[in-house]
Amino acid sequence: MWQMLEFVGHRLSVYLSHPRDGLAPKATSSADKLHHCLQPGDVLLVEGTSRISTAIKYLTQSTWSHAAFCIGHALDGPELGAQARILIEADVSAGVRALSLQRYESYHTRICRPVGLQAAEVKVMTDYLMARLGQQYDHKNIFDLARFLFPTPPVPSHWRRHMLHLGSGDPTRAICSSLIAEAFQAIAYPILPEVVHSDNAGFPVRLFRRHPSLFTPRDFDVSPYFKVIKPMLETGYAYRNIICLGDPEPEPEPEPEPVSAEPDQVAPVQGSAMPTAGIQGD
Repeated sequence: MWQMLEFVGHRLSVYLSHPRDGLAPKATSSADKLHHCLQPGDVLLVEGTSRISTAIKYLTQSTWSHAAFCIGHALDGPELGAQARILIEADVSAGVRALSLQRYESYHTRICRPVGLQAAEVKVMTDYLMARLGQQYDHKNIFDLARFLFPTPPVPSHWRRHMLHLGSGDPTRAICSSLIAEAFQAIAYPILPEVVHSDNAGFPVRLFRRHPSLFTPRDFDVSPYFKVIKPMLETGYAYRNIICLGDPEPEPEPEPEPVSAEPDQVAPVQGSAMPTAGIQGD
């Protein structure tokens, strides 16, 4: 019985997580700029096209459906170039895996960078994630997966996010960026804590850490503790060099005026007496 549920659940997860061609928005950053800007500790958000991605974007009212963590060259050296596995992600069908940036070069992405982390803290998170490589998710909870066959349920907007967490099985934890949230909580770095107002004058506002299973890719984007990195801006650009079809031709810059070769002449100051040589008094 359990083997049959696992088999059906696995096949369902493959079907739901398979990318659909023709739906992916174009990338706003080139692959070279994306490679240049990514740093260890960054979270890469992805706008996916699978059926699960459609459900996540609808239920969270967000552009982002997936998140991956940048580990730098902890696994593969820089000599491998674009083929180096610098990302770790949790996939509902493949489990926890490492992959290169080539997987998402053509996708619409966003880099969210935690602020103020030390190299030792990034290493703690990297080791935490690398220790879980190869971990597989349990697919026996068919309910967790079957609900994504209907990616846009007709429910009020304030209930949609709660619907994403109705399940309690492994598929929900894989989908909801729980693994990356656990890595940040391992160093006590806040993502999007729950804010509670109290009557205590000494602590009018209290922050409570949320359970890792409650996080979605959107939370890294809206978090006040993560900086959004724009590869185009980080690598430098001049807007005058961007010419779109229909724009007026740029006017040529005026040539500088020629500098006169005549020596400078000092004009006498009005009302001042110029000394005259050779004049003697009476």
